[in-house]
Amino acid sequence: MTAPTPPSPDAGFQAGSAFVGATWEFDPSTGKSTRRTGSTDAAEDPNQYMADVHCRAGGTDTPDRGCLTLQCPPKTAGGQEGTPVIWRQAPKAITNPQWSDYPPVSGPTCLYGSEPQNVLTDIAARILTDFHQLPVNPGTLEAQPFPNTLKGGPTNFYTTTTAQTFDTTILGQAVHLTATPTTHTYTFGDGQTLGPTPATGYPTPANTWLTTETRTSHTYTATGNYPTTLTTTYTGTYSVNNGPPLPINGTLTLTTTPKTIHVWKTETALVADTCEQNPHSWGCPGTNTPTKH
Repeated sequence: MTAPTPPSPDAGFQAGSAFVGATWEFDPSTGKSTRRTGSTDAAEDPNQYMADVHCRAGGTDTPDRGCLTLQCPPKTAGGQEGTPVIWRQAPKAITNPQWSDYPPVSGPTCLYGSEPQNVLTDIAARILTDFHQLPVNPGTLEAQPFPNTLKGGPTNFYTTTTAQTFDTTILGQAVHLTATPTTHTYTFGDGQTLGPTPATGYPTPANTWLTTETRTSHTYTATGNYPTTLTTTYTGTYSVNNGPPLPINGTLTLTTTPKTIHVWKTETALVADTCEQNPHSWGCPGTNTPTKH
């Protein structure tokens, strides 16, 4: 016995009329579903519908490219033109359905008398959530000198954070996102912070580390080991299908892994030999010189 042929995605649909389920009828020209006459077995339509209009915005994943050229003239003189759409359907049992949950159930048709659901609006509603899930690199916090610095002298801090771009797919659309660092908060580990500030700091020559004070340097007043971090706030923009960049209404905040800096004190003494002449002389590397706290 030959197996029955499965229905096509748009089974029961005829352009300009309704596609029909066992109990409910959905009219693609109005975007509304109604109970079939005499049906009593379902309190509400178990499906939710989406009018896919993005084919007119340059999308490539519509089931029929005819949506790009379909004309929807007014039904009456002076009336409003219709909107070319492809209807998609998902069960209401799926909460917050994603694009893949909406298979097409019609070919291109004209929607009249109702505003279609716009995929761009859907993307705007969820873009901040997607922004927070991007693998944005928080950058690094650098210190000069490091890992050891001196009590009472300026320690130069700076960051390597940069703007980052990402290409992803949201609700079937190509989305380009940019995360741009805008403010930084330096936490020095001794209870002192700097920021939020737009200053990223900059590296200085090695021979000026302990004499040059920059906008982002810090002076430790006590010896010890201090965990330092950098917290950066990113703003974002996104564009859909190569459209204009749009601002993301919200920010992303990231903090670097703590980096420990050791603060030492200095002592001076008169010695007879250099370390070259006497490697065991006071203050030479490897000797038990009391230079640390």
